[in-house]
Amino acid sequence: MADFMLSAPQGANKKKRIVGRGSSSGRGTTAGKGNKGQQSRSGGKTYIGFEGGQMPLYRRIAHRGFSNYPFKKDVTAINVSILEEKFENGATVDKAALVAKGLLDSEKDLVKVLGDGDLKKKLTVVVDKVSASAKAKIEQAGGSVTIAEAATEEKK
Repeated sequence: MADFMLSAPQGANKKKRIVGRGSSSGRGTTAGKGNKGQQSRSGGKTYIGFEGGQMPLYRRIAHRGFSNYPFKKDVTAINVSILEEKFENGATVDKAALVAKGLLDSEKDLVKVLGDGDLKKKLTVVVDKVSASAKAKIEQAGGSVTIAEAATEEKK
């Protein structure tokens, strides 16, 4: 047998504070709640945002109006360095190709090509948006950039 006792560290077990048990207990009469007022009464709590009877901020500010949330457009960003890795020289980079390579979830998503990284392959890029630096890198490598909306309008 080991010659030691297992015990909780000092201060881990505290005695329950009992209030309202006479003045000699130190927590008698008002039971630590002070004198009078809302906080000393039973059930004397306030709700979150209560400002002492003043009209609360959440009621002073108008909650009507326009929200752009239903109209927001999520754009998937793809860097030039990823195009360099995933596509062969002379390939066409469009939504169908990006979905096939696993870079895009759906052809309905908007795509923007960004200019981070280097590009040495000649690619034909047909996407929704292109940054100026990405366009310069693609064209410098001998490729071409077409905005998808313009391409669909030309077909009509």
